[in-house]
Amino acid sequence: MKNYNQISKEDGEILVKTARRVVTEYLNSRTKAKLDEKFEASFSFNSGVFVTLNNQMGLRGCVGYPLPDKKLYNALVDAAISSATEDPRFPSVNAQELEEITFEVTVLTPPEVIHVSDTKEYPSQIKVGRDGLIVKCGFNSGILLPQVPIEYRWTEEEFLSHTCEKAGLPKDCWRDKETQVQKFEGVVFKEEAPKGKVVRE
Repeated sequence: MKNYNQISKEDGEILVKTARRVVTEYLNSRTKAKLDEKFEASFSFNSGVFVTLNNQMGLRGCVGYPLPDKKLYNALVDAAISSATEDPRFPSVNAQELEEITFEVTVLTPPEVIHVSDTKEYPSQIKVGRDGLIVKCGFNSGILLPQVPIEYRWTEEEFLSHTCEKAGLPKDCWRDKETQVQKFEGVVFKEEAPKGKVVRE
């Protein structure tokens, strides 16, 4: 059985292609694709995972699980279907759209709480391009994946602020001692074009 650190480029290709197959089958027949035993055995470790769908206009859906509460093979199936049908920001994807959509799978390390003596230290404790962030305060929480700040060319402070906003909090909420900031890493695999070559980011 593998773990996060042992995921190869070939594994990533399998994960992305499986996510596409699962969504295609679900949109066409409303049934969950049956996974083969070899796939389940290869990805039977607990892991957080996000599935992201993009089209020419940009983001088309992104849903996942930040915590390693499920076996990766199960989490991938649920995240893939949810990204296509349950992202509240977008209408459900239809089967015809899949020809225009690229699939991206991000496998996550378990989140770790960042401990600081002064909240001003947070930017120095994270690294854009490596870390994803989770911000929690009260009943609010928000998550942004490691690839997001690269795409928008944010600094560490901007990354913190946007994660606060994603949580529905004021953008400078990370400076509040009551706010908890967690970080995690992710390995990202994506199609270069719809149904195209899968690359590791």
